[in-house]
Amino acid sequence: MKVLLVSMPSLHVIRWIENLKDANFELYWFDVLGRGKLETLSSITQFTEWKRRKAKHIKGESFLRKKYPDLYEKILPYLEVTANEALEKIILEIKPDVVHSFEMQNCSYPILKTMRKFPKVKWLYSCWGSDLFYYKNFKRHNYKIKNVLKRVDFLHADCIRDFNLATQLNFSGKFSDVIPGGAGYKINELEFFRLPVLERKIILVKGYEHDLGRGLNIVKALHSIEKEIKKYQIVVFGSHSKVEDYIKINQLNFNFFDRHELSHSELTKLMGKSLIYIGNSISDGMPNTLLEAIVMGAFPIQSNPGGVTEEIITNNENGFLIQNPESIEEIKENILKAISDLNLLKKASLKNQQIARERLDYFENKMKVIEMYKTIIK
Repeated sequence: MKVLLVSMPSLHVIRWIENLKDANFELYWFDVLGRGKLETLSSITQFTEWKRRKAKHIKGESFLRKKYPDLYEKILPYLEVTANEALEKIILEIKPDVVHSFEMQNCSYPILKTMRKFPKVKWLYSCWGSDLFYYKNFKRHNYKIKNVLKRVDFLHADCIRDFNLATQLNFSGKFSDVIPGGAGYKINELEFFRLPVLERKIILVKGYEHDLGRGLNIVKALHSIEKEIKKYQIVVFGSHSKVEDYIKINQLNFNFFDRHELSHSELTKLMGKSLIYIGNSISDGMPNTLLEAIVMGAFPIQSNPGGVTEEIITNNENGFLIQNPESIEEIKENILKAISDLNLLKKASLKNQQIARERLDYFENKMKVIEMYKTIIK
């Protein structure tokens, strides 16, 4: 089977590809954003460096792209080689059985025209994060999403919510199992890095603060209860500048790391030392950092956009759900409730170990991934 993966360079894609190294597939990767080589299996054929100009840059091109994106898309084929053109050439060359695009807005919109040209080539789309839940609310994106999903043959998602949304948005193809975006975790190998609950003294915070992330509300909640949490070390990772500036201006004794300071391995080990993990956003799929917290035994406090987090967290049992990501007060109350009931946190850790083994195991999910591809060409 020839599988052509279409994505941006991403740790999640690298982890996904790792699942396929022992499968008898011919693997190809198309660098849809033109960002360069992917550091992964040497056996995968990579299509990179395809972008080139057809005409010199014209004055006002950047302005046009930002302010009038639909018009810019229409004239783009006259300015440079497009992803559609590059993909058509690749399909004609390798004749893939399956084209698998990861993510909607950057990796699936740009190839729709070509995928329509080749209706017999199976199209598998992996729904990530806010692909459907957030962007469906915008007229321009809603129209594009529906057009893509009308052509897509198979859908993979990391949560049930997005299967239901896809059905409402023109998808009539076949669904795969719910499989985590990175596929799974080598739980036995990670066990070494998990401290017992009572030895953990870190409150770990995801510091994303942008259109969707609301990490600043977590930091403000912690700021408001400094006395109550004085025996804990606060660590903020993936910090955007607004979060870092708030910590500096208020001279908070919080450690913080920007989005590129910690490797995935370092963050995973930090999870294994953390008593509590807190993530907060107005939109997401099933957050990978939440799953990592569950695997590593940190008690999760997580926002619940569209009911996605409640697919794995039962409130007050194996974690706390943030129902209003804009509410600093709600986040504060959840933190105070968690640190006042270490017995609950111990029980939650045991429950989450069970969930991790049943739903997040690397080897179980690897077999699901391989079977998913095999099902497509039956």
